[in-house]
Amino acid sequence: MKKHFLWVFLPLLALQSCSISKEVRQQRNLISGTWTLTDISYENNEGSFSAILFNDADAICFEDSNWFFRDNNSTGRYTIKQGSLCEGGDRSIRWSVLKNPESYSSQLQFKFIDDKRKDISGGLGYRLNIERLTSTEMQLKSNVRVDGEAISVIYEFQKN
Repeated sequence: MKKHFLWVFLPLLALQSCSISKEVRQQRNLISGTWTLTDISYENNEGSFSAILFNDADAICFEDSNWFFRDNNSTGRYTIKQGSLCEGGDRSIRWSVLKNPESYSSQLQFKFIDDKRKDISGGLGYRLNIERLTSTEMQLKSNVRVDGEAISVIYEFQKN
């Protein structure tokens, strides 16, 4: 009887440990869909500076960029419009939502993938704190250091 119990109990325990929390599932459902990045601002900064976001393009190139998140397979993309300062096009991503164990807040994380959904960034990815998330608005925040000073980059999204 003990062996039978273990064969039933262990797979259930493994499944439960792999599942995501109800809060994370709700956030994934809210994020799923198409968003427009409407504004990028900076907290704790004095003066102006140029910012390259996600090791990809200048911050100005991301304004009005289109972001798509598919929650059933955790893939998506963002699209930058072609311009004189910006190399336009789609960038494919794999994304997820996780709980930050230090602050108990949620984070959106993503990394770049190719057409076959394989990592193309050597494991490098990005985590953004989810500051606000509703069915129509999302505010993400990343903390960076510029010349030794802490700066927060704030990303404002509107759902399409």
